[in-house]
Amino acid sequence: MKDNAKPRSSAPRSPKPRAGQSSLPKAAARRPAPSIEGLKTRDVAVSALYTVLVDHRPFDDAFARAATTRDLPGRDRAFARLIATTALRHRGVLQAVLSTYLAKPLPERMGRLDEILLAAAAQLLLLGTPPHAAISLAVDQCRADSAAKRFANLSNAVLRRVSESGQGRLADLDNVALTFPDWLLSRWNDAYGPVAARQIARASLVEPALDLTVKSEPERWAEEIGAVVLPTGSLRCAQAGRVEELPGYNEGAWWVQDAAAALPVKLLGDVTGLSVLDLCAAPGGKTAQLAAAGADVTAVDKSAGRLARLSENLSRLRLTAKTVVSDALTFQSDDPFDAILLDAPCTSTGTIRRHPDILYLKRPEDVAALASLQKNLLERAAELLKPGGVLVYCTCSLEPEEGEEQIAAFLERHPEFTRRPIALDEETIPMSWRTPDGDLRTLPSHLSDLPEGIQGLDGFFAATLLKSC
Repeated sequence: MKDNAKPRSSAPRSPKPRAGQSSLPKAAARRPAPSIEGLKTRDVAVSALYTVLVDHRPFDDAFARAATTRDLPGRDRAFARLIATTALRHRGVLQAVLSTYLAKPLPERMGRLDEILLAAAAQLLLLGTPPHAAISLAVDQCRADSAAKRFANLSNAVLRRVSESGQGRLADLDNVALTFPDWLLSRWNDAYGPVAARQIARASLVEPALDLTVKSEPERWAEEIGAVVLPTGSLRCAQAGRVEELPGYNEGAWWVQDAAAALPVKLLGDVTGLSVLDLCAAPGGKTAQLAAAGADVTAVDKSAGRLARLSENLSRLRLTAKTVVSDALTFQSDDPFDAILLDAPCTSTGTIRRHPDILYLKRPEDVAALASLQKNLLERAAELLKPGGVLVYCTCSLEPEEGEEQIAAFLERHPEFTRRPIALDEETIPMSWRTPDGDLRTLPSHLSDLPEGIQGLDGFFAATLLKSC
């Protein structure tokens, strides 16, 4: 079994034969010309990669810290993020190509050399960056790194060969087999079958489009933004640019939220005037949905910082909710709630397309640990719900222990609860997204019939439970 936190002290893995179509992106059009900012841009990307792959820290935190310390303008910041996320999505094949041009394994003490080569290979092979820019800046990065500077000439030679013949080698590689950890592919084979598992994995390695949830008038905003309206009601933008510059942002007309993540709130039904508890509420997309639907919302999260950002977003949207900094397991309320939404912490394996760092941060033992936490959160939610109330449990995990099996065990423990199968029309939630018990199960490979660039969906599970009076 290969470890998802792959060691950086060994040479990149040898190529494997391709199995099926390549999931690699076409060369992107986003290519900033070489500039004074070019080195800082690559430094941010490499720093974020190093923090994920070596320090095993979440990408969003790593990138935010790196970008803030280097004070990048918006366009360069976006390109740095693109470099880093592309490298994470395609690390396996990029390392395989690089390994063909290395005569022997690299030594232990090499500074950020691995990450510098990885970022440069992503630019050369996947992002269409001019070779002179990608190579010269990578060499400059090596020279600026005290442990990597002795490899500057080697980097120059390797990357020139990648530029000259790397594309041909890339075409014969299987990104799924080389990038995904064995334990995760094995789990998906068992849960969904080998064909569906590979479809899920391939879809998880494609950069997602931007999804928006609008308060009203989806057709109007789709036209103004240049988006399409999905059957679920969300807007999807293929080439959105900076979110803050899109029409409707300052007016608070919409917020960023994957189309799948917008579905669990819909399972609650009409929440107008109801007291609704949103447990583990941050980052707040579901809180905004509930407030926009007329609910009296209490949003609970243990992170004060994340709740502060949630409140800022609600303010932009001209929406209100009560926010409480508290661990959901110990949250207390004088009155029970009419409805509860529990978006439980999970392995997040359904969101790899948005968060490729999951491939390197999650481990097999995380599934059982998080399933135990989810069980306890469900018990607490059951206590906080008034008789006759409705509870929606959801996770963005593809693992059955965090979804179907979790709910089956809960219903065995709680005869006072019954499952309510999905009542929404098939145009909103197709039958293929429903489990045999009537729960929601979306997969990254769903919406594959849409045009290229706007395909895919986050993987989600959601179940609706009713508490008897």
